[in-house]
Amino acid sequence: MARSLLWMPSGGPLVFPSAEDAPAEGLLMAGGDLSPERLMLAYSRGIFPWYGEDSPLLWWSPDPRCVLFTHKLHVNARLRRTLRSRSFTFSVNSCFERVIRLCAEVPRPGQDGTWIVPDMVEAYLRLHELGHAHSVEVWEDGELVGGLYGVKLGRVFFGESMFHLRSYASKAAVIFLIEQLRAQGVELLDCQQATPHMLRFGAEEIPRKRFLPLVRRLCAE
Repeated sequence: MARSLLWMPSGGPLVFPSAEDAPAEGLLMAGGDLSPERLMLAYSRGIFPWYGEDSPLLWWSPDPRCVLFTHKLHVNARLRRTLRSRSFTFSVNSCFERVIRLCAEVPRPGQDGTWIVPDMVEAYLRLHELGHAHSVEVWEDGELVGGLYGVKLGRVFFGESMFHLRSYASKAAVIFLIEQLRAQGVELLDCQQATPHMLRFGAEEIPRKRFLPLVRRLCAE
């Protein structure tokens, strides 16, 4: 029997169905809103929003889940040599709005449009103002050439998106982020979906039944 999808009205109660009950592709609930309270509750339960301009607000918790344990970061020797030859410099939270808008605007091969719709931009700007959403910026020759943003909760960083305008800038952003997270005692980077980019850095897919209790524990620490 097909599972019915819960629809939550905007401004409805701050509740989610159990993520353990979501199908493997992860679609858990539709509707609700992007208030800071709902977003932070979602992340603490291993759930994230993802939808397009012509879609209702959708909430997901896929199985398996792609994560990178920060102590398992792998950077091969060739990439290290390449990055040493570049004049990249880095900053944190210096221009969050520029980063998220470039993540939405910079084209990606094989991707038509963006899921970072205007309501999402505004929602994460609010999270940033509240100290929950953070950006890494990569600079070269005084220009912003790459970056990423995500949400930090306890000892988990939930990665949302990244961009690059010059080769290797997004890779440099990931390495810098992981080094900063390790220094802060953050154990886990949630990548949401597996990509070759992150798998090469040591990311792995773990079952949802392992991911959810891990996130609940680390978010509470």
